[in-house]
Amino acid sequence: MKDAEMINSPDASQQLARLRAIMHRLRAPGGCPWDAEQTHASLIPNLIEEAYETIDTIQRGDHDHLKEELGDLLLQVIFHSELAEEAGRFNLDDVARGISEKLVRRHPHVFALSDAATPDAVLQQWDEIKRGEKGDEAKPYLHSVGKGLPALLRGAKLQHKASKVGFDWPDQSGVLAKIREELDELESAIQQGDSAAADEELGDLLFSVVNLARFRKIDPEILMAAANTKFEQRFAAMELDLLQSGLDLISASPDRMEESWQAAKQQTIPPQSTLPR
Repeated sequence: MKDAEMINSPDASQQLARLRAIMHRLRAPGGCPWDAEQTHASLIPNLIEEAYETIDTIQRGDHDHLKEELGDLLLQVIFHSELAEEAGRFNLDDVARGISEKLVRRHPHVFALSDAATPDAVLQQWDEIKRGEKGDEAKPYLHSVGKGLPALLRGAKLQHKASKVGFDWPDQSGVLAKIREELDELESAIQQGDSAAADEELGDLLFSVVNLARFRKIDPEILMAAANTKFEQRFAAMELDLLQSGLDLISASPDRMEESWQAAKQQTIPPQSTLPR
């Protein structure tokens, strides 16, 4: 089927091929000027944005928009594959073939002879196969863990990987004690006027808080997103309360803002996001 026919195809079984044809047309001479000038690097912000928007719909349980966001995310895969195909490096079929072969290879308990009856055993087996494939057996244990991820997510992955070899607290009470220790050290550095030490201790404190989130089996990035949303909602409620009193954010005194903030805390309900555990 030609590209022009594929672009207008209503056949449900052909929709992925249709999407590829549309992307090819957008990049072709006479297509879209914006699409034509994009590169792998220029599309990085779009890829990040679409991934987080997809996460947001999942957190809010918005299944109607999840389909749309998954489509936007799929477009990024199609776009990058189109760029690679134009350069003669690989195409979408190679991408699909690669992940299919990886899934079969890393699930020997399903597709071959292997014994991994629990989720933990599956993850351990996956990790061992992955290290063998990448030739990482002789490299440091934490080599390449989570590189490129946001710092909160990478911190959790580093801690989780270390825990697999027994480098971990026995329970979350040890993590809580560590948080208190780091907070005391941060306070001491600030009191001594040691800015560099304070910055380092603040980083240690954040790392310890991430560790507590991991112990509680909650993604720290999701927790931070929920906290951001709660702050935004309460700030908006505070702003509305001030406006109803004839004030705004500039003219209101700190004490008056605090009064409205406390009222907002009583009135607003934190978003009931689904937090995967």
